[in-house]
Amino acid sequence: MPEGDTVYRAAVKLREALQGRELTRCDVRVPRYAAVDLSGQVVDEVLSRGKHLFIRVGQASIHSHLKMDGAWIIGRVRAPAYKIRIVLETAESRASGVDLGVLEILDRATDMDAVAHLGPDLLGEDWSAEIAATNLVADPERPLAETLLDQRVMAGVGNVFANELCFVFGLRPGTPVGEVADPLRLATRTQQMLWANRTRINRTTTGNTRPGQDVWVYGRAGSPCRRCGTPVETDKSGERVTYWCPTCQR
Repeated sequence: MPEGDTVYRAAVKLREALQGRELTRCDVRVPRYAAVDLSGQVVDEVLSRGKHLFIRVGQASIHSHLKMDGAWIIGRVRAPAYKIRIVLETAESRASGVDLGVLEILDRATDMDAVAHLGPDLLGEDWSAEIAATNLVADPERPLAETLLDQRVMAGVGNVFANELCFVFGLRPGTPVGEVADPLRLATRTQQMLWANRTRINRTTTGNTRPGQDVWVYGRAGSPCRRCGTPVETDKSGERVTYWCPTCQR
């Protein structure tokens, strides 16, 4: 599932292609909203909130969530036509929503109700490390990785960042979150990690952008830990795959 930095970049691309321009075509291919036609209206704003995207046009707001396989593509689309959920065109550009997990047309005045349950947005103006830290330890017995993935705690963390943060803090993914010594530091580092990657196509959590050197443990099961050389372990039995170094992570 795309993480907050990926969605942030998608919003930037959509903003560059659509914002301030009049729609010449609006083709919504979701039965419930198939009759909606926003052509002739100007795209006023494009914004991201955690893993959610909003395209505000007149009194309407196009809300989407990429889920596992979704993407917004500017220009030519190579995907089969049946995967395209929406097409928005202006005189200069075309944006297509492909395989979107969520697509709905909301009343612009109340569109933020759809994300009212989210915690502070790691890449948004509402970010608060203090609130995120309080949310993190609200259930002390909850596993750390699971807590980091809960968008109600803070919005934008996906499985890559959750596993990498566990490594950086030397804790295994299943560690009860109440054992985190400094929740405020963890919340702050989480925001810093996403912020550093918000404009990068090739994400890195190690600080090294070279292929194969960009992450500490995620996706590296059986490979030597970059710090100590111990083979990285993995658990695929849960809803999300976890990775850790049995030596570096307590």
